Amino acid sequence: MRVADVAIAETRREPWTLSQMPDQAGRLAVVTGANSGLGFLTVRELARRGADVVMTARDADRGERALTRLRAELPGAKVVLRRLDLADLANVAAFADWLVAEGRPVDLLVNNAGVMMPPRGLTRQGHETQFGVNHLAHFALTLHLLPLLSVAPGARVVTVSSELHRRGRIHFEDIKGEKTYGRLAFYAQSKLANVLFALELDRRLKAACLPLLSVLAHPGYSNTNLQTSATSGALRLFMRIGNRFLAQNAEQGVLNQLHAATAAGLRGGEFIGPDGFREMRGAPSHVHPLPAATDPALAARLWRLSEDLTGLFFPSVVEHQQ
Repeated sequence: MRVADVAIAETRREPWTLSQMPDQAGRLAVVTGANSGLGFLTVRELARRGADVVMTARDADRGERALTRLRAELPGAKVVLRRLDLADLANVAAFADWLVAEGRPVDLLVNNAGVMMPPRGLTRQGHETQFGVNHLAHFALTLHLLPLLSVAPGARVVTVSSELHRRGRIHFEDIKGEKTYGRLAFYAQSKLANVLFALELDRRLKAACLPLLSVLAHPGYSNTNLQTSATSGALRLFMRIGNRFLAQNAEQGVLNQLHAATAAGLRGGEFIGPDGFREMRGAPSHVHPLPAATDPALAARLWRLSEDLTGLFFPSVVEHQQ
């Protein structure tokens, strides 16, 4: 086949759908922020295909309602619910300790949970909320679970970012937003941090020869409660209008992280997002991050800061495995 024919065949490839999702029987998946939206749908589809899933939620009551709904849809689902508060690194550590005590290898970690554009606040350890929940907690959770992920053949860490990472920069000089805080600016910072983290994790895994993939996904503009759960006033009204008239439905948006989590042939460091205009909607495809997000020096600086703020270090985890 000529090169031109291969290119034409690539452009005609059928969009990835749930029908192409491989069987997940025997795999253990952990999904953060799973009581609603993309997290709930991720749990549902993994469970539908036979995975054992740890479904996490910050609010126990909402988590129980979500689990009841899931079991009504999938009576045979092998799902357990655990509380996980990503605004408290001590709770993240306790959750990870529970999984480590269980001793079962983890095949899939989906770092899905997040908050979007709330008023400035602080986590239990005093970190700016969006940076703390969206980035630091998932950094910590991943490192805590690395011993379980590293012994599961074909394991993956999927970090869910946003197209808005392209508007981000890391405010190293004001990481807590004490001098200047903008809801959008600090949300974009946290989403850029997600990309920097996932790509740096991929570099470190490869350097350590650990058989584990770190990949990225973003859902485009998908209609979930994320946009309105923490916003208020005019911003909430704007988000609701956008959700109604511009967003794709959540069932379409979640395909990106399910593709990243399960599709065969993915390589570490790949980024899956919608193929439509400005990556706002469409079928899962390979997308490119902001060029700055691929800068190893910037990623290493963020990694060092994250180690300092969490007290967790990648080399010590690797040594524990070797």
